Amino acid sequence: MTREKVVVVNFGGQYAHLISRRLRNLNVYTEVVPYIRLKDYLSRSDSNSIKAIVLSGGPASVNELNVNLDDYKDLISKFPILGICFGHQLLAKVLGGEVRKGKGEFGRCEIRIIKKNAIFNGWSEREFVWMSHRDYVAKLPDNVEVLAISELGYIAAFKVKNKPIYGVQFHPEVRHTPKGMKLLDNFLNIARVERNWNPGNYINEVVKEIRESVEPNAKVLVAVSGGIDSTVTAVLVKKAVGDRLVAVLVDHGLFREGEIDEILRNLRSIGINPILIDAKERFLNRLWGVEDCELRRKIIGEEFAKIFYEIIKSDPSIKYFAQGTTYPDVIESGFEVGADRIKTHHNVAGIPRWFNVKIIEPLKYLYKDEVRRLGKELGVPDEIVKRHPFPGPGLAVRVIGKLTPEKLEIVRKASKILEDELKKEGLYEKVWQAFAVVGDDKWVGVKGDSRDVGYIVTLRIVVSDDAMTADWARIPYDVLDRVARKITSELSNVTMVTYAITSKPPSTIEPC
Repeated sequence: MTREKVVVVNFGGQYAHLISRRLRNLNVYTEVVPYIRLKDYLSRSDSNSIKAIVLSGGPASVNELNVNLDDYKDLISKFPILGICFGHQLLAKVLGGEVRKGKGEFGRCEIRIIKKNAIFNGWSEREFVWMSHRDYVAKLPDNVEVLAISELGYIAAFKVKNKPIYGVQFHPEVRHTPKGMKLLDNFLNIARVERNWNPGNYINEVVKEIRESVEPNAKVLVAVSGGIDSTVTAVLVKKAVGDRLVAVLVDHGLFREGEIDEILRNLRSIGINPILIDAKERFLNRLWGVEDCELRRKIIGEEFAKIFYEIIKSDPSIKYFAQGTTYPDVIESGFEVGADRIKTHHNVAGIPRWFNVKIIEPLKYLYKDEVRRLGKELGVPDEIVKRHPFPGPGLAVRVIGKLTPEKLEIVRKASKILEDELKKEGLYEKVWQAFAVVGDDKWVGVKGDSRDVGYIVTLRIVVSDDAMTADWARIPYDVLDRVARKITSELSNVTMVTYAITSKPPSTIEPC
């Protein structure tokens, strides 16, 4: 199905998907395209479906990155364009301007709007924005007008006269630019983009596509984990093929406390009855003593693949494998945007080619918040819809240093204490993720009248809309105090609890 869309060109910046998500929040369908594939993408696309283009930020210098300016000159003649940060500088060069290396502006900065324009409807003359650049636009041709300047006197925004072509040096997509969403909304109005994207309308479309694509009498294997992605995938497949869905829940021994029973209860309540495979021993026997997180991920991926292959071999009627791949996963894997939703397997997510099955990815055009909205419409229980994101490798990536039974148990129990307290205080649903981490470091403590040495547990609680960026949560001190005291009193081998107060970026949410 051809949809009207806004294309976000990704120049390697950390915010391309954030731009895409913000636009979708304004009810516009978007696709993210790496700049090196833009020409090919446009040659295969219906140009009438592209209503505007956004050029994202990027870490490189416009003067150094190998970009064919002629390709973008062609875009200027065809589409409304908004250039952001790097995109702002690229547009300037394409238009015949000059970009130089400057002092740089980073973080919260004030800009002054010197010429009124519809792009700044709802903005005051002076507004705070979020900057992250060193190069700056030093010169523009006569057919381009400056709309705003920064504290250092740099061009903060410009527009091509008589054309809907804009550049902004700042990042309107981040929350640190308070009126950034208003600017994006203004641009969509200027570009006359229809606001008709609704993930809820996606349900009938994808169910129909799965039903028509799956061979009669063939079965579809779905690996469920209790998370929103795999659950929504299973529900959509079941709506399409009914009892030919084969749902499998693999217990790798790395779930949170009591989670297997909770997953089974929630899935059965919506008619999904997974086969439970107890594989704790085969996973953990390979993982004990492994220090490198990436090696743990590889081992876990290999074991999952072996288990699924055994299931597929045992039942020749299983000819499809459905997985909850979301849009950021697709782009990061280099998948070609616009291809069919069902395709021959191409070694995604560690599942080998020799499976000899076709892959179904019903969520591959959706972001996490859109999957949650879909889940609500499909009647997925709140316990799953509102469940905090949990990594596929489970608690294995929340242990730093060698994985041991003792450290795994510390993380499991400390995380349970933290979650229970947040739920009791009504804070669990207000944060994106909350969990405990343990490493090899130890701290001298006093328990009873004796000197003791125990592990240090770090609490990680973040707020976020999408996990692309995140801020540490300002949890009340009395709640943190209660959690810390419970952990040190209930876990005899823990003597210190700390709280992680670094945002993403520069940190990540998960420790490894």
